[in-house]
Amino acid sequence: MRSDDLLTSVFPDQAACLENVVGERDVPSHPLVDQTLDDCLHDAMDSATWLALLHRIEQGQVRLIARDLPAPSPLAMEILNAHPYAFLDDAPLEERRTQAVRNRRWTDPSSPDDLGALDAKAIADVLAEAWPRVRNADEMHEALMALGCVTQTEALQGNGAAERDNGTAMAALTFQPGDEPALNGAWTPWLHALAASGRAFLCETAPAVGAPASGTGLWVPVERLPQFRLVYPGADRTGFPEGTSPNNTGVPDEDSADDALAGLLHARLSGLGPVTPEVLAAPLSLSLPTVHAALARLEAQGAVLRGRFTPSATADEWCDRHLLARIHRYTIRRLRRDIEPVERQDFMRFLLEWQHLTPDTRLQGPDAVFEAVAQLEGFDAAAAAWEGQLLPARVTDYSPSWLDDLCRAGKVVWTRLAGQANATGGPVRSTPIVLLPRRHLAVWTTLPSLAGDPEISPRAEKVHAALRRHGAMFFDELVTDARLLPTELENALGELVSAGLVNADSFAGLRALLLPATQRISPGKRRGRGGFRPATMDEAGRWAALRKAGAPSSVDVDSADAVTALTPAAQDPSRQPAHTRRLRTDPATLEHIAHVLLRRYGVVFWRILEREPDWLPPWRDLLQVFHRMEARGEIRGGRFVGGLSGEQFALPEAIPLLRGIRKRPLDGIWVAVSAADPVNLVGTVLPGDKVPSLATNRLVFKDGLPVATLIGGDVTVTPSLSAEDHAAVAIALQSRR
Repeated sequence: MRSDDLLTSVFPDQAACLENVVGERDVPSHPLVDQTLDDCLHDAMDSATWLALLHRIEQGQVRLIARDLPAPSPLAMEILNAHPYAFLDDAPLEERRTQAVRNRRWTDPSSPDDLGALDAKAIADVLAEAWPRVRNADEMHEALMALGCVTQTEALQGNGAAERDNGTAMAALTFQPGDEPALNGAWTPWLHALAASGRAFLCETAPAVGAPASGTGLWVPVERLPQFRLVYPGADRTGFPEGTSPNNTGVPDEDSADDALAGLLHARLSGLGPVTPEVLAAPLSLSLPTVHAALARLEAQGAVLRGRFTPSATADEWCDRHLLARIHRYTIRRLRRDIEPVERQDFMRFLLEWQHLTPDTRLQGPDAVFEAVAQLEGFDAAAAAWEGQLLPARVTDYSPSWLDDLCRAGKVVWTRLAGQANATGGPVRSTPIVLLPRRHLAVWTTLPSLAGDPEISPRAEKVHAALRRHGAMFFDELVTDARLLPTELENALGELVSAGLVNADSFAGLRALLLPATQRISPGKRRGRGGFRPATMDEAGRWAALRKAGAPSSVDVDSADAVTALTPAAQDPSRQPAHTRRLRTDPATLEHIAHVLLRRYGVVFWRILEREPDWLPPWRDLLQVFHRMEARGEIRGGRFVGGLSGEQFALPEAIPLLRGIRKRPLDGIWVAVSAADPVNLVGTVLPGDKVPSLATNRLVFKDGLPVATLIGGDVTVTPSLSAEDHAAVAIALQSRR
C-alpha cells in the first residue's frame, strides 16, 4: 500500500486509468522518476549503443546483411525470450512459440563448443523419456508415427532400445496386467498385428550407392508410405497391398526426396538423442553424403543442432534441438541440486580459510607471496596496508624483501589503476594501490576509465615525457635528464604515482615515497622494525611509464548525449549525472576479472562486488560471463550461501570445502584482520554496520562472526563475550599478523 501511495504522489499519470489520461502522459521531474528512467535506459537496456547503431545505419556506416541462421541471433533471442508483459496478446506462456527456443548457450558466438560439457546422466534420462514406452498396439502405432520407422533390431529390443553404449539404460517400466508384450518387451508381436490390420508394413530397403547393406528391414506406418516412396523408390514393401494410397495420413506431403529424407531423419532424431551421422545412416541403408546433406538442411531450419554432446564423443554429433534443450536443463538442475546452501557464518569460516587467514592455512616462504598476490589480484587497498597487514596476515614471517624480489624478477607489479583526476601531491599511506602479476597488467589497463587524462604539474609532465621518450630509467638518470633536484624529482614521481602513470621495478620505490622526506633522503644506518632498513629512492630500481588503453571512441561519447536527451533532467545541466554512458569492457577482460573474483572468494554473488573498487565492471556484465562459464562446466551455479538474493557461482574445488565447513563443529578460532582486507564483509554479507575500509580500522572474527571492531580508535565489542574473551580481543586488535 505504501508503494502504491508513493507512486500516486510521485507519478499520478502512471497510476491513473488510461481512459482518464488525455494526450501524452506528463513525466514529472522527480528524483525517483529520473533515477528509474536512467536505470532503465542505461542498466536494464543499453540504449546508448542502440541509438548509436541506428545513427550509423542511417548514415550508411553500417551495412545490413540478411542471413538464414540455424538458431536465433543474440538480438532476436532477447525478443523471443522476452517476459510475458512484453507481448501485446494475452496468450498463456506455455503456448508461446518462443518457449521452444531455449538455447541461450549455443547461440553465444564466443563459445561455440560449450555443448561438450553435458552430463551423461542427464543425457540418459532424456533418452529414457524420449524413447516411446509401448504397452499396446495403438501405442505401437503412435511410436511408429513419432519415430518415422523402426528397425528390426529396435523392434526386438522394444522398450529397452534406449540403452546406450555407455552403459546407461532406460528406467524400469511397469505395465498393467494384459499389456505385457511378448518376448521380454519386444515390439514384434504388436508390429505383426499392425501389419495384419493394414496399419503398418515391413519395408526391405535397398542400400544406396556407397552405403553398406543393413541386412534388416524397416517397420513403417502406412501413413508414411508417400514419404518412403520418395526416400526408397526401389524398396520392397511386404504385407502392403499394391496400389493402395492412404488418405489423410497426418504426415506433411513432401515435394522432393530431399524433403522426405529430412523429415524422416528429423523424426528419428526425436527419439535417438545425440548420434553421429554414421549411427543414423547405417540402419537406414543411406549413404553418408546423403545424410550429411539432409542434416545440414535441418540445421538451416533450426530443427537440429551439431556438436560434441556426450562426454566421450570424438566426432560431431547431431541432436534434436528440443531434446538438447532438455538435456541442458537437466544438467544444470542436477548440478545445482547437489549443493545445499550454507549459513553466512559458515561462508565466512570458509572464506577465512580460503584467504589463508586462519593459523592452520597461512602460507609460508618467499614463494607464498606470489600465491597471495595472485589471489588478491586487482584488489584496491591502501598502500600502507599491503605490507602492514594484508600480506603479513597471509604469509608467516613475511619479509618485505620477498615482495621486492618478485617485483625485480618481473613477476609482480604495483600500480594505481584508477588515478586521481587532479594529482597535486604524492602518494600517502591511504592511496589505493593494486598488486598484479605482471603478465596480467595489460589486461587490467584495458578497463575503460571514466576519469580521463589526469591533470599533473609541469614538473611531473616533464618527468613523464622523459620516461615515455627513453623508456625505463633509474633515479639518477632521471635527475640528469629532467634537470631537477632530487627532492623535486621525488615529488614529481609521487605525483605521477598518485595519477597512476608510473611505477618502479621494486616495491621499494613506493615504500620510499610513503616515508617522510627526511627519512627518505638521509636514512643513515637506522633499521626499522624487524631489522629491515627503510627504503631509499636509489633502491627503487628503474621507473617506467605505464601503458594505458586507448581513449573511448567518439561513437560512445555521441551516444551518451543522445540518451541523455531522453530523460526529463536533460534540459537542466545541474541535474545531469557526470557520466551517463557506461563504456564497453572487452569480453576477454571481463572473463579474466570473473576468474580473478572466483579465485579471491571461491563463491561470488552481486553483494561481493560491494567490497571491490568502483571501476570494476558491473555485476550485470559479469553475470553473462558466469553463465557462459557455467555452461562450459568450468564453474557451478546454484544456491551456495543462504539468506542472500541473486544468482551465485562457485569454483568446483570450493564446493567440497564449503561442505566440510558446514559439517565441522565450531572451534572458537580467533582471526583479526584489517578493515581494508577483502574479507571485511560486515554490512554487506554479514549483518551489522559497515566498517570503513581504512588500514587503521580492524575487525576480530570468532567462528566466522565479527565480535569486535576498532574504528577510529574506538573499540566496540559484542556484549555476549565473556571477560576472558575480552582479553583475547584486546590482544587480537593489537596484533598486525
